[in-house]
Amino acid sequence: MSEKLKLISWNVNGLRAAVNKDFFNSFKTLDADIFAIQETKLQEHQLTHEMKHIDGYESFWSHSSVKKGYSGVGVYTKIKPQYVRHGIGIPEYDNEGRILELGFKDFVFFNIYFPNGQMSEERLQYKLDFYRDFFEYADTYKKAGQCLIITGDYNTAHNEIDLKNPKPNEKYSGFLRIERDWLDKIIENGYTDTFRHFHPDTVKYSWWSYRFKARERNAGWRIDYFFVSENMADNGQIQDAFIDNEIYGSDHCPVGLVITT
Repeated sequence: MSEKLKLISWNVNGLRAAVNKDFFNSFKTLDADIFAIQETKLQEHQLTHEMKHIDGYESFWSHSSVKKGYSGVGVYTKIKPQYVRHGIGIPEYDNEGRILELGFKDFVFFNIYFPNGQMSEERLQYKLDFYRDFFEYADTYKKAGQCLIITGDYNTAHNEIDLKNPKPNEKYSGFLRIERDWLDKIIENGYTDTFRHFHPDTVKYSWWSYRFKARERNAGWRIDYFFVSENMADNGQIQDAFIDNEIYGSDHCPVGLVITT
């Protein structure tokens, strides 16, 4: 008998800040089987018992070892993973605490905080290299016929429908053609953007600047995704994908995916 699972991804923009903005109630409301968070901005010793131990869930964490209060990802799961890996074996990425890989019986789950390329040309190149090297790593699983779910903050809006003001942002990281080409390449290479799979024409965003009352005006960007390997879409395992604009507590909102296993 098939089992239905609800997966959530949310860039919390600092877990301590999110906890002060009702994170635990939001977590309970969302009621996910697997709940991925990005940009925790915490070191291991800063995780409280309350953060690590939510009833019914195991939690796993990856932290930046190069800068305090920076990056970091975590996964809460009701389903015991068969294994957990931190990073992809490339220190310049792994040291920033951006990647958690959990292996389950029916799929491999990646929680990724993709780099932001806005700071400098060097960071933009780092972001593009990260896309290349991460997906080379993921492709080894895909080529072996495994089902992949790759979620997180990709830090790139794909097409004009995915941000409120596309034209003024064409020259800024997050909507540069060279970044968007990577999302094109990912799709051409056998991955499915699950939100667009179910909602090809829906205008909905997952991130808003804290400036200019952007969220009030809904002047946002869709930069948080659930991509899955094509085999999951082709065999009907993906049931629904959504963006929950009603949940506050970060400059991002949660995005979700419902699958059957």
